[in-house]
Amino acid sequence: LANRNANNQLAQEAAEIRPVHVFLAAFVPAAVAAVYLSLRPRAVYMVDYACFRPSPGLRVPFAAFQEHASTCVDERSLRFMVRLLERSGLGEETCLPDAQHYIPPERDLESSRDEAELVVFSAIDDLLAKTNVSGEDIDILVVNCSLFAPTPSFADMVVSRYKLREDVRSVHLAGMGCSAGLISVELARNLLQVTPGGSNALVVSTETITPNYYMGKERAMLLPNCLFRIGGAAVLLSTNSRNARFRLARVVRTLTGAKDGAYRCVYQEEDDRGNVGVNLSKDLIVTAGDALRANITAIGPLVLPASEQLLFALSYVARKVVGSSRIRPYIPDFRTAFEHFCIHAGGRAVIDELQRSLRLSDEQVEASRMTLHRFGNTSSSSVWYELAYIEAKGRMRKGDRVWMIGFGSGFKCNSAAWECIRPPAALDGPWASCVHRYPVDVPDVLKH
Repeated sequence: LANRNANNQLAQEAAEIRPVHVFLAAFVPAAVAAVYLSLRPRAVYMVDYACFRPSPGLRVPFAAFQEHASTCVDERSLRFMVRLLERSGLGEETCLPDAQHYIPPERDLESSRDEAELVVFSAIDDLLAKTNVSGEDIDILVVNCSLFAPTPSFADMVVSRYKLREDVRSVHLAGMGCSAGLISVELARNLLQVTPGGSNALVVSTETITPNYYMGKERAMLLPNCLFRIGGAAVLLSTNSRNARFRLARVVRTLTGAKDGAYRCVYQEEDDRGNVGVNLSKDLIVTAGDALRANITAIGPLVLPASEQLLFALSYVARKVVGSSRIRPYIPDFRTAFEHFCIHAGGRAVIDELQRSLRLSDEQVEASRMTLHRFGNTSSSSVWYELAYIEAKGRMRKGDRVWMIGFGSGFKCNSAAWECIRPPAALDGPWASCVHRYPVDVPDVLKH
């Protein structure tokens, strides 16, 4: 009798369950799952990239550079530039735009546009040919060039050339310095999060050299004349993993511009005679080191194994308790997190400082030194020439992790972490014709 009563009670309760209850029981979990999936950041992939390959006719050997500079600056400034070039780490095959081969250099708007179109269109043409993507397939366009921002913009120039769609989301970043390439990658990644799945983003990084040749006497403003060279890169990002070669794991940006010294460390200004140039502070290396430490503090917990994070945390606590002056800070071993390093080839001193700070081997900074030697400082695109070097040497493997580090005015230190999905199928790119000659020995002082 008790069992019969219990069964009757269960049957009565089941009869009282309304259809709406059944609907809610099924709908609510499904809705929660759908919201979670829609809010979760999409993975972003690099389909491929291409670097501008300057023609041999644009090369500037040391002797040609010295002879050309002698017609533009006084004898004292010339001696300074020659001494700097001998110690710069640049080789005899770096290239300058056609306008800077004239005497005196041409710095007009038309010549500047000619350089921009040559670099940008060449890199994009190579990229589209490698990926079999057309202009109509591009949903997002991000272009960065710091010191030359004409109207219409670089982004408009690309839209016009490749007949991109009317609804393409286009941006031109200016004034962001040599680290702007990684800023562009982050911006493209963020825009890909709010566009339909499978969208494509084209990122173009360059610096136009033509209008920025300094004709004055200030030594700090003569430095860019010696270091910067023509270059650029185009990168295709997508939320579609098909045919992708790398997965974007992290982008971490740090800005130290709240400090006056850091803000003015790389500063465009006029000298006392009205000549416009970029002033590179003597404190540049110290400022870059401070920015790097801030950046690795931010990226470390995201990429380092637990053992390295524990050692770093213990060091931090000990310095707080005992005193920072008595205990040296622990620098994490990032070699446990990455197989390859692409350090902005801003100059020999910059590479030396990062190698020392991160305790990297000569082979781990080889890509940066050889890029500086062969192509010079190509600004925001330098990290892509370095990635191309690593791949041209056959060192990239599936699953390898790459750390790109860029420095720029402001002062900024930006990082991007990539994971290799598929190494290149064939040797192609800016190193195809010369990688067999590298690495080369770069003396402290180059005599010529």
